[in-house]
Amino acid sequence: MNVFAIIMAGGIGSRFWPRSREKSPKQLLNIFGEDTIIQATIKRIQKTVPLQNIYIVTNVIQKDEMMKQLPDIPSGNFLEEPFGRNTAACIGLASLFIRKVDPQAVTIVLPADHLIYDEDLFHKNLQQAIEFAYEKKKLVTIGIPPTRPETGYGYIQIVDKEVNENVFQVASFAEKPNYATAMRFLDSGDFMWNSGMFIWRVDTIFEEFAMHMPELNFSLQQIDASVNTPEYPSTLSLIYEQIKSISIDYGVMEKSKRVFLVKSQFRWSDVGSWEEVYQLAQKDESGNAFTSDTFADMSRDSYVYAPGKFTALIGVDNVIVIDTGDALLVCRRDLSQNVKKIVDHIKTIHKPELL
Repeated sequence: MNVFAIIMAGGIGSRFWPRSREKSPKQLLNIFGEDTIIQATIKRIQKTVPLQNIYIVTNVIQKDEMMKQLPDIPSGNFLEEPFGRNTAACIGLASLFIRKVDPQAVTIVLPADHLIYDEDLFHKNLQQAIEFAYEKKKLVTIGIPPTRPETGYGYIQIVDKEVNENVFQVASFAEKPNYATAMRFLDSGDFMWNSGMFIWRVDTIFEEFAMHMPELNFSLQQIDASVNTPEYPSTLSLIYEQIKSISIDYGVMEKSKRVFLVKSQFRWSDVGSWEEVYQLAQKDESGNAFTSDTFADMSRDSYVYAPGKFTALIGVDNVIVIDTGDALLVCRRDLSQNVKKIVDHIKTIHKPELL
């Protein structure tokens, strides 16, 4: 059994502005430790997948830096999308290349920018998913048991009966809920956070594309005919421009009748906001997390990133302060999800240097 990995690495991480920019998005930053997030992702997955079997899907703006940070990945495994078309197209494109090597290969699909602790448990759960996906020809996702009524994640409801060790059938998917609904999900015990991690055989996902996303499947077959030919770049660009932007969740997972879930036993974070960074950071006795020289008086539960700049807080609590030299962010911690609005605003005022 051959096992491959697809790393989805084309996002810009708009909730991490101003550190995260188009040319240096969240996954290329070293937010925790010396390794960047994508370097940590590759180190982690290569314990299960050999480097030559790892494919990185990115874009022209980020590809050079991605290759620089990951010199041990074969250059041909960096796949450049000419346009961002969401996760279904991204996964489909990489799957074409994997299918040419082994049409029955198991593929692990991972976002580039997650943090995972308890790596031995992570690999144990991955192995459970790999074996089930290969033997049963099912679509498998990793579900995270929720620890709080989180409104920033999607949820997956499971049938409360194991079909295999730690494997459950999926009953339904739920979009990001409001707080009251998130509380109900948490109390029910049968809703998991949607991690965005998937495991399946290549032939299985193409069967699902054909059934549930025939337009995308047709486009992928057109691209497939040009792979490893001089016509590939022009064909890819022409076809990709016409592909609809649809997530794999909406396009396949929510419609398929053969979706199963492995309940994670490891700690996980998608590091989706500065609030998540604060929660994960080491804090002092006042609940503050400072990554640079900071004075705080009557200030609690705050996060400051301002390299090379002395920062002072007086009488403010629960704030995020991010200084990158050319931009300064100050926001309440509970509103950190709204940082993406700044990126939308910058686009309207035509200041590309801040993107």
